[in-house]
Amino acid sequence: MDISARVDYAIRAMLILADAAARGSGPVSIDTLATQQDLPRKFLEAIFADLRRAGLVLSRRGALGGYALSRPPGEISAGEVFRAVDGPLAEVRGLRPHETSYGGVALHLPSLWVAVRASLREVLDGTSLEALRTGDLPETVRQLLTAPDAWRSR
Repeated sequence: MDISARVDYAIRAMLILADAAARGSGPVSIDTLATQQDLPRKFLEAIFADLRRAGLVLSRRGALGGYALSRPPGEISAGEVFRAVDGPLAEVRGLRPHETSYGGVALHLPSLWVAVRASLREVLDGTSLEALRTGDLPETVRQLLTAPDAWRSR
């Protein structure tokens, strides 16, 4: 699975907003978001347009303006952010996994693609911005992290 720069930047910026929400501070400017995580400002503006359209952030104009989460950080999942900026979690040649169909020896391959999507959903939809911010990750994620080869490249 390839995690795009858009998703990486979006999650990192949303964590800044989650932290601001936890501290009870107001909206955060694009400049502050870009500076805190060393993100490209123009790219971040485009990402936040997608996040706003998806209803994940609210924007306020003016000198004290910026962006804030639309809901508490515990109610926004990493999966929602992923979909807002990059589309579906899993696609096979532009199709949803359950829309694929093969014959012969590949007859059962759609089942594998659906299982891959289900595992992504379990991790990404089951992990909130608050859990990421605090490090209090869901049990399923913690178990995956302790697998013997979890941190090794293959």
